[in-house]
Amino acid sequence: MVSEDLESVFPNLTRSAYAITSPSTPEYNCIAWAAGDSERWWWPVAGSFAYWPPNIPLQESLDAFIKAFGSIGFAPCGNANIEQGYEKIALYVDSNGKPTHAARQLPNGRWTSKLGKSQDIEHELESLSGAVYGVVAQILKRPIDE
Repeated sequence: MVSEDLESVFPNLTRSAYAITSPSTPEYNCIAWAAGDSERWWWPVAGSFAYWPPNIPLQESLDAFIKAFGSIGFAPCGNANIEQGYEKIALYVDSNGKPTHAARQLPNGRWTSKLGKSQDIEHELESLSGAVYGVVAQILKRPIDE
């Protein structure tokens, strides 16, 4: 997508600075990218199409996504502020509470997202809120391995 297309899909991007940080690729999605995995697609479906952590329910629910990220060390936290020694993930849900997107916080406090099969972008957290991804419903954090 070019910038104008992104802005038509995510109109809140026009209110803050953002940057396209990678070319389009179908190799991974936002959930994988937030988890630090750029080699496979993460989604709770059976079969070989997508990866999902073992022993986590194959459900498109906020609870299942929290458990999936919990399997790699993330735990719920109360805010999206930068915390020294931690990395954070934001989970977005639609109006029915179904997970739609995940973003990962960068060391500078901005966020990085993979937009489906499209590009990765750097953005402000609320810039992707709206009709497509809904709203941020949960912030998770884990200690950074240094």
